[in-house]
Amino acid sequence: MSGIIRKCQKHFVCLKPFLKKGNTLSKKKIIMDMKKIHLFSLCLLLAIPAGLSAQVLDKVRNILGTDSLPTATEVKADTDSTTLIRIREELAAARLNEANLRMELEQMKLVAYAADSVKLSKQKTRIDSLRAVTQGMPVVVDEDTLFYLYAKRGGLTPQQRAENVSNEITALGKRFNLYPDSVYIESTDIVTDVMYKDKVIVSFTDQDGLWESCTRDQLAAAKRQIIVEKLKVMKEEHGFLQLCKRIAYFLLVLLGQFLLFKLTNWLFRKLKVRILRLRNTRLKSFSIQDFELLDTQKQVKLLVFVANLFRYAIMLLQLLLTVPLLFSIFPQTKDLAYQLFSYIWNPVKSILYGILAYIPNLFTIFVIYMAIKYLVRMFRYLADEVQSERLKLNGFYPDWAMPTYHIIRFLLYAFMIAMIYPYLPGSNSGVFQGISVFVGLIVSLGSSTVIGNIIAGLVITYMRPFKLGDRIQLNDTTGNVVEKTPLVTRIRTPKNEVVTIPNSFIMSSHTVNFSQSAREYGLIIHSEVTIGYDVPWRLVNKLLTEAALNTPGVVDDPRPFVLSTSLSDWYPVYQVNAYIKDADKLAEIYSNLHQNIQDRFNAEGVEIMSPHYMAMRDGNDPAMPKDDLSGRGKQPE
Repeated sequence: MSGIIRKCQKHFVCLKPFLKKGNTLSKKKIIMDMKKIHLFSLCLLLAIPAGLSAQVLDKVRNILGTDSLPTATEVKADTDSTTLIRIREELAAARLNEANLRMELEQMKLVAYAADSVKLSKQKTRIDSLRAVTQGMPVVVDEDTLFYLYAKRGGLTPQQRAENVSNEITALGKRFNLYPDSVYIESTDIVTDVMYKDKVIVSFTDQDGLWESCTRDQLAAAKRQIIVEKLKVMKEEHGFLQLCKRIAYFLLVLLGQFLLFKLTNWLFRKLKVRILRLRNTRLKSFSIQDFELLDTQKQVKLLVFVANLFRYAIMLLQLLLTVPLLFSIFPQTKDLAYQLFSYIWNPVKSILYGILAYIPNLFTIFVIYMAIKYLVRMFRYLADEVQSERLKLNGFYPDWAMPTYHIIRFLLYAFMIAMIYPYLPGSNSGVFQGISVFVGLIVSLGSSTVIGNIIAGLVITYMRPFKLGDRIQLNDTTGNVVEKTPLVTRIRTPKNEVVTIPNSFIMSSHTVNFSQSAREYGLIIHSEVTIGYDVPWRLVNKLLTEAALNTPGVVDDPRPFVLSTSLSDWYPVYQVNAYIKDADKLAEIYSNLHQNIQDRFNAEGVEIMSPHYMAMRDGNDPAMPKDDLSGRGKQPE
């Protein structure tokens, strides 16, 4: 018995240096040792009155550990009282030692608890300071956030732990033989695990408890309940009955899509019949002047083609909506359904958001456009007033009104485009800017001649060398101006030939305007004749003046006049000059003038010796019509 007591003392003495040295012993270990001591003492008290047998001593040896008790002499049932008293005294001493050891253990426990409390307090203070700035990693299952993890464990970051837990719960939720209530908690000295069968779902440490302001066991119990509820929901989604429902929904959607296709084709067949009937009822041929652009047959074909395009577009839209719906029925393909639907919705959403975001810019563009539009209308009104000479401006000619209006309109619209450009969608993109630069480069390279003609046209407009309807002469071309454009000027000759002349060529050539002088001063036409020296010059001047006055288109005020331009070897040269007001009839007036000169000189018997005609008076006949040889200065009979 004394050996047994010494064994108890040995166990307590062995614990003392570990506690004094500050070795970390868990509370649970100390409590288990205390339970062993209490169990040993209880067995000893129960065995002494009835007589302690060898079998009881063997059980006590197994409880105390590997050390063996000293071999005791087998106690007989009739042990004498002396031995019994001695055993009782030794037992009392053992109880006293146990009480003293218990007191020492309590003191050491208090010291260990105090040290642990200080450490836990520091950790809690640090975690409280980090909680405001640290965001936990969510455990997300089927887009449902279950809880958050904050602490590291086993070399894994909170994010990695959250991903692993999400994967574990997702894998469990897809099992057909899942029993959510079978999720249980298993606790050790270090961690508390939430488990399903032999698989760990999530592990919690004391650090996790500090982040949640509770113990790890309380934290595990709370999270277990959340996991169980989520697994129940997932079991309902992935159960056999739910699978049958999904298959039924799948078949129902396919049937509905088939019926929609049939209905769409039927409706468009009806529409095609109606279009064919319109050919003989409401459709009329579309013509531009005398050219028939679209007859009724072509219109019908065009309408049928557009209807077919519309039908295919509707069927494609139905497919784009139906396929994501089919994929969304099964959880395994739900992500693919969302991806397919995003192909449709994202562009539409982007367009809608772009339109909404572009409304302020669109309003700005509208205001700028309306301001420029009414400003252009105001200048058009002023141009019409100046052109009609109802509004007169000093130094501004009426024929300048419309060209000036066109220039101002061009500048205003160019200014409008420059103001609107920053508000256009995509104006800041590299593609848009690249296209603008490319177009500008093409225009600059290929429009040098065009720009030159445009500038020449502007200069011609404000130089006013001619206007529409004027009879002009450009080098060898004579005719009336019928069209003036920024690029070319068109002239119709007396023979109705239309000649197109670039404005740059007009700028580099000399221009004769017959109509301008005719309107303001009267245009002088002239013609030369040669008469022999035998005819007095006064008679010649008289005849030429009378011939000019008798010509239609020649005015009598100022009167025609005759000039003697030269005295040749055989004849003098006379030039008749007359004023006209209508330059458009220049050729006709010249013809009538020449005819009247011949008639008048023939009537007077005067021989015209033009051009380079020499008369020999050796008996030959004069070069005049026989009917006019009745005598000099006499009219034929």
